[in-house]
Amino acid sequence: MTTFAQHAEQLSTTTLLRFATAGSVDDGKSTLVGRLLHDSKSVLTDQLEAVEHASRNRGQEAPDLALLTDGLRAEREQGITIDVAYRYFATPRRRFILADTPGHVQYTRNMVTGASTAELAVVLVDARNGVVEQTRRHAAVAALLRVPHVVLAVNKMDLVDYAEPVFAAIAEEFTAYAASLGVPEITAIPISALAGDNVVEPSAHMDWYGGPTVLEHLETVPVSHDLTACHARFPVQYVIRPQTAEHPDYRGYAGQIAAGAFRVGEAVIVLPSGRTSTIAGIDALGESVDIAWAPQSVTIRLADDIDVSRGDLIAPADDAPAVTQDVEATVCHVADQPLAVGQRVLLKHTTRTVKAIVKDIPSRLTLDDLSQHPAPGRLVANDIGRVVVRTAEPLALDTYADSRRTGSFLLIDPADGTTLTAGMAGEAFAATAAGEETADDDTAWDF
Repeated sequence: MTTFAQHAEQLSTTTLLRFATAGSVDDGKSTLVGRLLHDSKSVLTDQLEAVEHASRNRGQEAPDLALLTDGLRAEREQGITIDVAYRYFATPRRRFILADTPGHVQYTRNMVTGASTAELAVVLVDARNGVVEQTRRHAAVAALLRVPHVVLAVNKMDLVDYAEPVFAAIAEEFTAYAASLGVPEITAIPISALAGDNVVEPSAHMDWYGGPTVLEHLETVPVSHDLTACHARFPVQYVIRPQTAEHPDYRGYAGQIAAGAFRVGEAVIVLPSGRTSTIAGIDALGESVDIAWAPQSVTIRLADDIDVSRGDLIAPADDAPAVTQDVEATVCHVADQPLAVGQRVLLKHTTRTVKAIVKDIPSRLTLDDLSQHPAPGRLVANDIGRVVVRTAEPLALDTYADSRRTGSFLLIDPADGTTLTAGMAGEAFAATAAGEETADDDTAWDF
């Protein structure tokens, strides 16, 4: 029997994968998630008993595994997913944080929220319907958010007699589309979530398929958590000045390292002021260390007594981000109230919040066919578009393609603090494959 200590040690040595699921209404996404949790033995006995009881009350003989994930009453009644639900489970090989996101077009903003931190996205397709408009929307959102791995789960293969040509045609169409958006890795898996084919256990009905099951792929897909290889960034959260008899001259800058690593003696620059210094010391968990890396929370001490406050960014002197007051970005509007040209907002980037104004909304993206709607004037809930924002103070902003953590920001209503828009600095999509031509128009989307 595994002891608590052994279990804790096992969890500490396994990697963590954050992934999101998305699928059109009735594609069986909630059933897939429920099957994944059930067959991987990640469901508690009382949870399973509650699902079995609810299923019997509906006149169903077998447990409806979709009820394991659809927690809201409206979700259960309508048979759709509305809100983002986070599920935590683990296998001996890996730990998982699953963001179960809605598939309906009116909940695009919810999918953006769930997939913003995901390293993998599972996109479900009904084998009977193939790639539909909503499938293309999900692929586009995954590409916009720079999700590095996408799994195409072709569900309900049992309803097409487990036919290989059906799966092959869908996989070919989706892979070509996602690759054109710059998605670097696409894996297609034929499944039946209801019957359990190729979810956790290999299917006996599809001997023509020699690839991994969904869980096997989730357990083995390469996941890079090595943020030390990224551009080093340290947003200052709090200035520590105890001014006690024991520490009369102590001045430290506390926060969480967003990316990269910092070393004692390293030359750094403080942005947006541009003043330079060297790291005199790093304190972590009450002890002095020579090096610290993301995502550790530390206190950095500088050799020079310079003005540093909350919201400033410490970076290597020879690898600093550009400082700007003009932010061009792709955004997803998440509030019910629209975002309009000329609107005054607050822009929150890491630990820094500044006043800003929306100078222009050059285009709105139509996710159905990835066409542009030029100069819409405003964005409404679930819209994705390009914006130009002018800030009252300079920002040290990376592009989202370089850093998902320091290239993202929020636009906030200054009146009531409501989050209006989630932004990704820089171009919309990854660059096209080598050899493909891009549009000459400077305002065109970068595919």
